[in-house]
Amino acid sequence: MKLVSFYSTNGLSYGVKTKDGLVDVQATAAKAGVPVSKDVEEVIAKGKEGLREVESVLSYAPVVVPEEEILYAPPVQNPGKIICVGANYRAHAKEADFPIPEFPIYFAKFANSLAAHEEEVVLPEFVDQGDYEVELVVVIGQKTHQVSPFEALERVFGYATGNDLSARKEQFRSNQWMFGKAIDGFAPLGPHLVTADEVPDPQNLTLKCWVNGELRQHANTKDMIFSVATIISDLSQIMTLEPGDVIYTGTPEGVILGMEHKEWLKNGDEIVCEVEGLGRLENRLVKVKNLEEADETTVSF
Repeated sequence: MKLVSFYSTNGLSYGVKTKDGLVDVQATAAKAGVPVSKDVEEVIAKGKEGLREVESVLSYAPVVVPEEEILYAPPVQNPGKIICVGANYRAHAKEADFPIPEFPIYFAKFANSLAAHEEEVVLPEFVDQGDYEVELVVVIGQKTHQVSPFEALERVFGYATGNDLSARKEQFRSNQWMFGKAIDGFAPLGPHLVTADEVPDPQNLTLKCWVNGELRQHANTKDMIFSVATIISDLSQIMTLEPGDVIYTGTPEGVILGMEHKEWLKNGDEIVCEVEGLGRLENRLVKVKNLEEADETTVSF
């Protein structure tokens, strides 16, 4: 199932992408007079019951929303945690001149960094070394504490395409990366959340990233140093992962940081990230003079 969060005249809504188009779950349920979860995060929290509830709504006469008219929202809006993994592909670690890590390297982003498919992302004036990173993103579906790698994938609700945007100069101002990573809008996610049953092997998915139509990254998740299952298990040893928590699992080679001639991201750049079976995430960068002018992450020129 492909779940899509979007904004309607009634506020935040969600739907399911089907062969017949995007079915507005809440509008369909209201028309049929049946109850349904208020948003995707409630569906995740309910687990299998939440998915059965949505599947039941799809059996009624659907209210279909034209996809070209959708104003997308991030698939989840208020995750308790956004955890990212650094240097998780050997070729990327090599191009960035990092040692191959013995253990996963973690850093955090927060809900302020989330951006939706087709949302314009503000590139603050102080960021002059902006970079892209296509990533497989995991959304946790069950409370997860001290699980083994063999159990870990059972705790996944779904997967999505992500872009771990980075401000490299700020990232490396110290040995803690967060300052160059947790910027407003610097965690685009979408266009939808694909349930785990549609992704039988997260370690065999092609990733691609284009900038202004030029293919920059092209790799496969089988090249990860630490697998999705390993990452979930490792994190669960020190913290309880909750339904709706988000994990960005690392990026492959092809980022600007690893290029000999570096042309950093700039105003107007169009970035497209794609993970096989999970959809194409598209964002345009826009520049503002300072953070005070960026009260909202979506602006127009």
